[in-house]
Amino acid sequence: MNVLVVGSGGREHALVWALQRASIVDRVHAAPGNAGIARSAECHPVDANDPVAVSALVRELGVDLVVPAADRQLVNGVADAVRALAVPAFGPGTDGARLEGSKAWMKHVAQRAGIPTARHATFSVDDEEAALAFLASMSGLYVVKTDGLAEGKGVFVSEDLDDARDTVRAYLSGSAFGDAGRTLVIEEGLTGPELSLLAICNGDPDGARPLAPAQDFKRIGDSDTGLNTGGMGAYSPVPIAAGRTDELMAQFVTPTLRHLATLGIDYRGVLYAGLMFTPVGPKLIEYNVRFGDPEVQVVLPRLRTDAGEMIAAAASGEALPDLVFGDDACVTVVMATEGYPVSPYRTGDEIVGIDRADAMEAVTVFHAGTAASPGGGFLTAGGRVLDVTATGATIAVARERAYAAVASISWPGAAYRRDIASDPS
Repeated sequence: MNVLVVGSGGREHALVWALQRASIVDRVHAAPGNAGIARSAECHPVDANDPVAVSALVRELGVDLVVPAADRQLVNGVADAVRALAVPAFGPGTDGARLEGSKAWMKHVAQRAGIPTARHATFSVDDEEAALAFLASMSGLYVVKTDGLAEGKGVFVSEDLDDARDTVRAYLSGSAFGDAGRTLVIEEGLTGPELSLLAICNGDPDGARPLAPAQDFKRIGDSDTGLNTGGMGAYSPVPIAAGRTDELMAQFVTPTLRHLATLGIDYRGVLYAGLMFTPVGPKLIEYNVRFGDPEVQVVLPRLRTDAGEMIAAAASGEALPDLVFGDDACVTVVMATEGYPVSPYRTGDEIVGIDRADAMEAVTVFHAGTAASPGGGFLTAGGRVLDVTATGATIAVARERAYAAVASISWPGAAYRRDIASDPS
């Protein structure tokens, strides 16, 4: 089987890595890929968000399975376009991708499916006065989210009402995130440990299977300070989820998939439930329609089931194999460029030490934002640059290995959190 992974980040590198180890996969292509992926897979320079361009590449390569890995690809209809060629695609069509493409619609689905979530309301560009009044009716922690896609950075959380008001005005005016923020969701802030529950879906609402849960770190700074990012690290397993995966699937994932089925949506691929364990029980923060990044970097290395068989079965609507995970732990630390997540980022710096880190015991370095340098090495080429991943018998061992590898990599202005998995909950 020949497989095409669509995208260019660390998530895509992890998928290429896993699929290249799958027994049923002969060859893995990436479009467009990145400099790290290009070391082991053939990369093709196409626009990953353009269904027409991706479809043309699928015909040219004659691939047997396509994995559109990012949210915008799925919202734009890449999976639909691939299926129109009678080629299986691992990901929902535009109808199912709306769960991530519109946070307001996601909240509506959650309510209809009976999913516990935060108190919330949706406002559009002409509703500024009503939005500010709703903010004033809340207390404690204020959460403002863009309705549309914002590369993981469209969520504002603060205890300061004036800051929240300024954020609402910036979103609705378009000055912060353009059209993505002209409709927004305001919700009560929840407190408690978070959990990322990723389920593999094959179109049968009762046939979905959970991956090992993970916990990620969204804020740029230690102790969860600073701006939200696409993710600065993750670990798995998660102690608070021990023995509760089936319960959480029954409470969140299965009712949602059943409701989508009543709407005529054949949901295949990944359904990612971002949960928070509040004092009154778990609640839904968000749904994503693809693998989490960097959650997938800590989940796939623990997977003992053939990743190719799992993904191919889901994309084809077949019964999923049992998903088996090892007893080992995995930790990923994201290394970012100077200034991230505020763009423009500093790029073009020579990276030193990747091969040295990759050669360390139980360490894999996934490339998220790199480019090839003229001398044969790598340059920084994005906000999140590398996902330094390590496994070990315990979270503590995996963490020690990951940070030892991080310490061997450098470039001017390299930044990373120093508390990933320091206090597993």
